[in-house]
Amino acid sequence: MAFSEATKDAAYARSGGRCECRRQDGYHPYARCPKRLARHGEETEFHHVHAESKGGGDSLSNCEVLCTRCHKATASYGRS
Repeated sequence: MAFSEATKDAAYARSGGRCECRRQDGYHPYARCPKRLARHGEETEFHHVHAESKGGGDSLSNCEVLCTRCHKATASYGRS
């Protein structure tokens, strides 16, 4: 499944137009990722916090707005 456009719109509004990643790595070790994103920009991605294969659904609470770099760094990137 995929997130609906309404869910993506709500997640983007919640994000304030910024990547929501708070994972610690060399890019942003102590804070939220600084990347600003456009709603329909090519670097704006919508990530399932809990993978679909592990029972995660397409709800707003399971949707995380990430930049491409942070999305690729997730353990489930490219998997369902």
